[in-house]
Amino acid sequence: MSDLRDPALYDALLLLSFGGPEGPDDVVPFLANVTRGRGIPEERLKEVGKHYFLFGGVSPINAQNRSLLDALRKDFAEHGLDLPVYWGNRNWAPYLTDTLRDMITDGHRRIAVLATSAYASYSGCRQYRENLAESLAVLEAEGLPVPRVDKLRHYFNHPGFVRPMVDGVLASLADLPDDVRAGAHLAFTTHSIPESAADASGPVEAHGDGGSYVAEHLDVARVIVDAVREETGIDHPWQLVYQSRSGAPHIPWLEPDVCDHLETLHGAGVPAVVMAPIGFVSDHMEVLYDLDTEATAKAAELGLPVRRSATVGADPRFAAAVRELLVERTAAEQGSPVERCVLGALGASHDLCPAGCCPARTPRPAAAGADSPYA
Repeated sequence: MSDLRDPALYDALLLLSFGGPEGPDDVVPFLANVTRGRGIPEERLKEVGKHYFLFGGVSPINAQNRSLLDALRKDFAEHGLDLPVYWGNRNWAPYLTDTLRDMITDGHRRIAVLATSAYASYSGCRQYRENLAESLAVLEAEGLPVPRVDKLRHYFNHPGFVRPMVDGVLASLADLPDDVRAGAHLAFTTHSIPESAADASGPVEAHGDGGSYVAEHLDVARVIVDAVREETGIDHPWQLVYQSRSGAPHIPWLEPDVCDHLETLHGAGVPAVVMAPIGFVSDHMEVLYDLDTEATAKAAELGLPVRRSATVGADPRFAAAVRELLVERTAAEQGSPVERCVLGALGASHDLCPAGCCPARTPRPAAAGADSPYA
């Protein structure tokens, strides 16, 4: 994409993420933040936190975000983009409200926001927008000037996000033994969410049958499969599968689960599988535990060769994609022609979330959308 337009409309970029514990003492307080308002007792939180304790109580997501911050700053500097980059989390330090307060104190009044979630869903978009509105309300009550925040569009089909995943799948296939490589299946994984949440994801016109959440993942999977076929000459069978389910067992969630899928493939005589976590920006806990630990153990139990392909993380192509998203959003805000970088069949996502997009069960104010209380 051309860099002819300087995104000077914005005076800062906020990297907005989920957050994670950075030691054993952080695990239960972190989970209490995540589940606030649900009345979950501490003993249950300790049980839920066992995945974190297996890794010393440290989630890799914060280290991944620090690496991404470094990559963004490096890319911006190399392309003459003098835009400071800040980092705030929903559920752990650095907390979003504190980061926004620092940004306001530093004089920033027009902020672009990159969420570390590439797809449309309540938890992956609307909830971040609600958190922004909550933080802005707190800062407004403190008497601080409220900045304008614009969340950058969903980037699930941006080449800078997709191409690193293609390379990851190709590397994983190449790492399989020669005698099973050609027959390997591809299992594209993402976070399972309730079927009702999936059906209501994206704009109102996309609701039903998994909504935008499922459609976007399927589109990315097809792009990757096509690229792998072009590179290798092999048309690998594939399926979108799910992981990291939580919540009440009587509520229907997206299926099949990745471990169940591995059992099915093994029973059908499939010789090997590459698990590709396309729903995750980086190797955070769901990837390390649900795929690298649990699913890999299931495959070993079955005697099924598996490889897990890399997430995008701090790939320089992704950092460049963020810069391009800033450039295109600046052009759109200024009424200039916009060059959208996309792959696949769905086209570019909206810049401004419309009313009714990824609705919450209980309506709450959300920033950076058509229904935002903050212009």
